[in-house]
Amino acid sequence: FFSWEVLRFLLSNLRMWIEDYRFDGFRFDGVTSMLYHHHGIGTGFSGDYNEYFGLHVDEDALCYLMLANHMIKFLHPECITIAEDVSGMPALCRPVAEGGGGFDYRLAMAIPDKWIQIIKELKDEDWNMGNIVHTLTNRRYEEKYIAYAESHDQALVGDKTLAFRLMDAEMYTNMSVLSPLTPVIDRGIQLHKMIRLITHALGGESYLNFMGNEFGHPEWLDFPRRGNNESYHYARRQFNLTEDHLLRYRFLNTFDRDMNKLEEQFGWLSSPPGFVSEKHESNKVIAFERAGLIFIFNFHPYQSYVDYRSSLTVICKYKILLDSDAAEYGGHERLDHNTEYFSEEYPHNYRPNSLMV
Repeated sequence: FFSWEVLRFLLSNLRMWIEDYRFDGFRFDGVTSMLYHHHGIGTGFSGDYNEYFGLHVDEDALCYLMLANHMIKFLHPECITIAEDVSGMPALCRPVAEGGGGFDYRLAMAIPDKWIQIIKELKDEDWNMGNIVHTLTNRRYEEKYIAYAESHDQALVGDKTLAFRLMDAEMYTNMSVLSPLTPVIDRGIQLHKMIRLITHALGGESYLNFMGNEFGHPEWLDFPRRGNNESYHYARRQFNLTEDHLLRYRFLNTFDRDMNKLEEQFGWLSSPPGFVSEKHESNKVIAFERAGLIFIFNFHPYQSYVDYRSSLTVICKYKILLDSDAAEYGGHERLDHNTEYFSEEYPHNYRPNSLMV
């Protein structure tokens, strides 16, 4: 597969980008195609170890990836490496010294695909909470994943972003605060925030956003090419949309900012995976704990709840820190942020304590 000269060229190439161009890391594209002689084509990876070990594994390619990661870490330990792997190869993101592939992170590629599939194929009342939780938590223990709500395929021409799928043409006509809040825009704004937060909080050990998606950019990104007559029209991000206080884009942008600030304060991405205590199919509620915080999501299309019991580990007093329904995020202000919630020794959902919210 690799002659020694090719190997030296590939490794020196990596070093050049770091030392000459000051790259601080690499995303290795299509790693699955390298790892196996079948290139992952026509193969559905179920997680069975026989799928990852055997003569169908391209040992030369795997050895190269281990060498590349070892060299990068040895020369520049500050650099990070990310694997785009759909197969779930065990230990790909563990150190080479442990016999792993040496990558720091892998992309949680199933997550953006799942959100698109749900929005395209299901009515709101048919969303499956267990399926969402499974997709967000289905990762190898002690290997770090990058969670993201929408991929570059949706951010670039060829597909629609989450915001555009949710609100489509109405983004051009009904995003002004001077126009009535239509059901389409209202639903789109609320789900956009919830999808991003649950992906951020439950889906991995780091979070990825594509430029402009944080505020629901209404158009794709497309670079000048022969297919569009070398046009620059879509080679831009309209950041002015978030600065216009008469437009609702700023609500999404403010929520995204505060979501990241809260993570910076509590560090859930660097905490152990969240403990999911509830995935209630008829109530459409998902609840989990991570980094000492309680996250409660109500995905029901029309039902709100009063005095809803949620389980937890630590007995203490809780307050609302982030509320997607707050006015500054384009919400309906249905929660009183002055309320204090006291936990009690009342077992619920297999946890020793709970509180009413």
